[in-house]
Amino acid sequence: MIDLKNLNIIVTGATGIIGNSILEKLILGGSNILATGTNEEKLEQIKNKYENINTLKFDISKHNEIEKFAESCNTILSNKIDVLINNAGITKDNLSIRMREEEWKKVIDINLSSTFFLTKYVIKKMLKLKKGKIINITSVVGHSGNIGQANYAASKAGIIAMSKSLALEYGKKNITVNCVSPGFIMSEMTDKISKDHTELLKSRISLNKFGNPEDVANTIAFLSSNLSDYITGETIHVNGGMYFS
Repeated sequence: MIDLKNLNIIVTGATGIIGNSILEKLILGGSNILATGTNEEKLEQIKNKYENINTLKFDISKHNEIEKFAESCNTILSNKIDVLINNAGITKDNLSIRMREEEWKKVIDINLSSTFFLTKYVIKKMLKLKKGKIINITSVVGHSGNIGQANYAASKAGIIAMSKSLALEYGKKNITVNCVSPGFIMSEMTDKISKDHTELLKSRISLNKFGNPEDVANTIAFLSSNLSDYITGETIHVNGGMYFS
């Protein structure tokens, strides 16, 4: 088990299947977690299920409130944020010629802009500690593209480029910024895919199977720990060989 004792970690988008797996892995490592999301009922379930965890409901699309939200997170975690995991994200799929302006803007606003603003305000707190780790969840489609996901692919590719820039800006301050790029991971989304299409997708994956949420969580635990102290500006692919960078 990777040692994460005494680390204070924020996890956004904590209420989904991947978010839950991340929480479980980090808590097993001994860290203190602040789990955030928009589903109050699921946040309450998380609080009742795990120890060493606080929850805070927040909609990260409210950009004018993100600075105040970051202050609240810092207070809850006793003015010590060691790791920020930007896991929150949405999809609004449509073919490009049919994609409405709202579908484009919503995905970019939440996946890319909200990630930037929260990271910006958390980094300000990390600068005072002279250390910190930012971990951004991207996607294989941010590298490969995908039909009907021009908005989502753009948002995830933007996160990758943004993370490299932030890594350059704050490396000398002992703050690392990295990405985890999942492929097809078993979740509510993959459950909706037809059997025939599932087999087609698997045939394009070197390991011939979808990943487990734990595969993503394991990578995040590694990047959260001191084992990754000399890694920054990188993207770790967790896609079973669906795409090679």
